[in-house]
Amino acid sequence: MIELTWPQVSARRLARAGLTAPMRAEPAEAVAAMCGAHAQVMSAAEASIGLRLDGVTRTGVRAAVGEGLVKTHGPRGTVHLLPARDLPLWVAAMSSIPYADRAPASIRMTPEQIEQVIAAIRDAVAGAELTIDELSEAVVAATGPWAGELVMPAFQGWWPRWRQVMGPAAHRGAFVFGAGRGRKVTYTAAPLATGPAADGAAWLVRAYLRAYGPATPAQFAQWAGGPVTWAAEAFRRVEPAEVRLEGQRAWLLAGDTELPDEPPRGVRLLPYFDAYVVAGRPRELLYAGAAAERALAGGQAGNFPVLLVDGQVSGVWHQRRKGRTMDVTVEPLRDLTPAQARELDEQVQRLGGSSWRPRPA
Repeated sequence: MIELTWPQVSARRLARAGLTAPMRAEPAEAVAAMCGAHAQVMSAAEASIGLRLDGVTRTGVRAAVGEGLVKTHGPRGTVHLLPARDLPLWVAAMSSIPYADRAPASIRMTPEQIEQVIAAIRDAVAGAELTIDELSEAVVAATGPWAGELVMPAFQGWWPRWRQVMGPAAHRGAFVFGAGRGRKVTYTAAPLATGPAADGAAWLVRAYLRAYGPATPAQFAQWAGGPVTWAAEAFRRVEPAEVRLEGQRAWLLAGDTELPDEPPRGVRLLPYFDAYVVAGRPRELLYAGAAAERALAGGQAGNFPVLLVDGQVSGVWHQRRKGRTMDVTVEPLRDLTPAQARELDEQVQRLGGSSWRPRPA
């Protein structure tokens, strides 16, 4: 039985994420290594990908969307950037997750209605790029007035009933996000799938363990947004190798147990919902000590941009635009050495800022 320490695992994950040294790669390769980039806030997604690449700016990342990258609903139903080449595998993986309808009984749709809406979405976006209002008109016209009933509380208004299956529809490959129309979001057809059908869930376990292993089926289930029974069955088909991480059972891909020779090193500023912290578990090791209280929100990672020092969450940071410059304030939870402070300067410049200052105590 291989016994692993947290510093060894941190060093492995940092190297594979392009956070030890930037990758010489295209944005799609970096996103594949991350198992998707959370893109609810596009500027944060661009920063996440750009900081992992050598010589690629956020503008370069933005240009890759629609070519090597697609925007759609990924793990946990949240909006992600995914490699276009891997989209059929992601669809196979996400669509294998049992659908859990958590809506109140009064607004739920029957299985037949769900199928009607997904088919209507797929037909509406074929050869088109529609705003949400245009898509809603098409779905209601194809299915019936029940789909358009305003029953879903949303911000300061109400959404039509059919919108509760946007996530499952994306997971089935019915649509991806389009290029946009001014400030309006648009939806269009997903790229055509090629090749034979695959065991998507097993493929996703392999990708996840390469990036974030060692891990458990329960940790994978939380990250993907599926039940533990689904995750455990996918793990079983992969037949991973059992190890011990700080004395606890976890799994790596068989034959993929190598570790870096050096301990984790480096200072990084990770934006909102960066994949390294969202997927990184156990939380109590990644967010040790005061970091758990300051940088987690009810145990959830990603709600704060974080300062990463030697693989550990060691503070939070904030940014504010001032004309053409960006003011960065860092709130470290540990003293930084002069070398770490200089590396932090470099990180601020990569994000587009000119300098940083510590937050007053």
